[in-house]
Amino acid sequence: MGQLYDEIGPDYRTHRRPDPRIAAAILHALGAAESVLNVGAGAGSYEPTDRPVVAVEPSPLMIRQRRPDGAPVVQASALDLPFRDAALAAALAVLTVHHWPDRARGLAEMKRVARERVVILTWDPASRGFWLVDDYLPQLVEIDRPIFPTLDELRAALGPLEIVRLPIPHDCLDGFLGAYWRRPRAYLDAGVRSAISTFSKLDAGTGLARLRADLEDGTWERRHGRLLDASELDLGYRLVIHAR
Repeated sequence: MGQLYDEIGPDYRTHRRPDPRIAAAILHALGAAESVLNVGAGAGSYEPTDRPVVAVEPSPLMIRQRRPDGAPVVQASALDLPFRDAALAAALAVLTVHHWPDRARGLAEMKRVARERVVILTWDPASRGFWLVDDYLPQLVEIDRPIFPTLDELRAALGPLEIVRLPIPHDCLDGFLGAYWRRPRAYLDAGVRSAISTFSKLDAGTGLARLRADLEDGTWERRHGRLLDASELDLGYRLVIHAR
């Protein structure tokens, strides 16, 4: 994971800003946990500011993009967290588990260090129906579906779960893959794509050329214009909560 973000991370913080609605959902999921370990913390998005937080991040480049006044950060791997058992009240992982080379080990580590709850923001690989994938870039899901944990895998690793749907607002500030579902031209922007890890793993030229053409001649709007009236869309993003 660290090597990937060392390669794609120089402008990551420009496009991956925390969205306040997602932040509120994460805070609600953390509940009253008095301390938080943010695993795979990146540049520090979604870290609570109302309680002690410690971040773990393997990439030096991502660590350098953290705010000087942000939570203390340890350069380490999710697979070997340098904390004792039950060291913090909660462990948090935001769109990172799919990057771990050994998901089961990383999830076991999160459960080990969290004495009250584990909170994970992830994407359900059983989800379907995103126009970018269906019409233009099916390779995206071919790459992502095998690396994202299924909900059953998460249950097996963590135990009983609460699953919370996380519809994505049409003006989402955090530029992950599904963020621009109502702003299709954004996917033509190389800067936007550079902050979405999956784009670094495929040649998207042909699909993006079709998207550009469909936007220019009105085909995209004829197919998907109903989305322009929607304020949010369920694309399969989920908050997964394991409470002890």
